[in-house]
Amino acid sequence: MKWPNELLLMRHCVSDFNHGKNVRAADPLYQAFLAEWKRGATSPATQSLARQVQEKFPVIKADHETDLAPGAGDKATQVGIALRKRNEPLPNIIFVSPYRRTLETLRYLTMGWPELVGVKTVHEERIIEQDHGLACLYNDWRIFFSLHPDQYHLNKLQGSYRYCYPQGENIPNVRLRNLSWFNTLTRDFASKNVLAIAHHLTILSIRANLERLSPKQFRQLDHQDKPINCGVTTYIGLPNEGSNGRLALQKYNEKLFED
Repeated sequence: MKWPNELLLMRHCVSDFNHGKNVRAADPLYQAFLAEWKRGATSPATQSLARQVQEKFPVIKADHETDLAPGAGDKATQVGIALRKRNEPLPNIIFVSPYRRTLETLRYLTMGWPELVGVKTVHEERIIEQDHGLACLYNDWRIFFSLHPDQYHLNKLQGSYRYCYPQGENIPNVRLRNLSWFNTLTRDFASKNVLAIAHHLTILSIRANLERLSPKQFRQLDHQDKPINCGVTTYIGLPNEGSNGRLALQKYNEKLFED
């Protein structure tokens, strides 16, 4: 079989950005911006409020430097304990996105599953989150589009699946680099156990590639069943299917922690 025996995917814990979205959503100024956005996404009134929100909630860190939210790492430790308790096979290799929030998630996961310390770990650029390019200077996609009307209209024309942020990526770009990572898995880790700590859109792209999902199916999955923070997705290798075996989804978004 050319595929790994098991591919275990885990999304990072709740980040400061995830936490900040909830704080911002409850703010009266942001709520006023949202109300105006619904009336006209690029109107002068909406743009004025967008600038005020941007000033009140400025971006202070690059995406790759975003920390975990306070206390969020405890859930990854719970996941580690649960995986160890059920005798999950120890991975032969750990791939981790080199973003701070994924590296920290792995550190907390190891606290619950200490045997991971002895496993070779690779910082893998091909499983990083979608690069949002110029939009990373803004704290919300609506603010970005409000202040860049041409980009708003281009996004409406192309759709969220194909739209590419300036100096960034679209979903097909993410899927393509995931396919490159698959080449490494099949070349170097056939019949091995693989653990990967990654991101929301990366995990969806891996699923889409393995299950050959269409753009429409990708969007439906993203809207209806996003990967949860610290959720675990498991693929099992089936050596007797296809010409060289295949990876089959066993569990998706498994929750192994208490809220």
